[in-house]
Amino acid sequence: MKYKYLAVALVGLSVLFPVSTNAQMAEKDIVTTAIEAGSFGTLAVALEAAGLVDVLKGKGPFTVFAPTDAAFEKLPDGILETLLADKEALTEVLTFHVVAGTVMADAVIKMTEFETVSGFKAEVKIESGQVYAAGAKVITPDIIASNGVIHVIDNVMLPPALP
Repeated sequence: MKYKYLAVALVGLSVLFPVSTNAQMAEKDIVTTAIEAGSFGTLAVALEAAGLVDVLKGKGPFTVFAPTDAAFEKLPDGILETLLADKEALTEVLTFHVVAGTVMADAVIKMTEFETVSGFKAEVKIESGQVYAAGAKVITPDIIASNGVIHVIDNVMLPPALP
């Protein structure tokens, strides 16, 4: 995949993001785009277990803060298995990663928080030129899909309260 860099300045702070320039990505929905990227297998399994695949393949638009397989591996032992066995809790965690509408990186960095479809708000911070959403670092923003945008993150975002 080819990348260009999106430089965004916010109050004198520069943030440099690698941005996908693969035009074919925009022809595929969020789920297909993530699966074909090859580093979101755990997310795909979790979306299936929660019954959210068809939703995120739907019209949208959606913004998804997508944790990689490596991000899921950082969860404490047993947490992923517990979530996969509890559809309600899993759905709450996964919907905490989704925002209604398309929110591109240049808009994210101007926010202090955003409301997720789970109903919880996620805090946005910029530290040392890096953007963090609910404590997860955005490692690749603005991957365009036909029904929204994906921002790849390095940790699973956990909502403030789980059932």
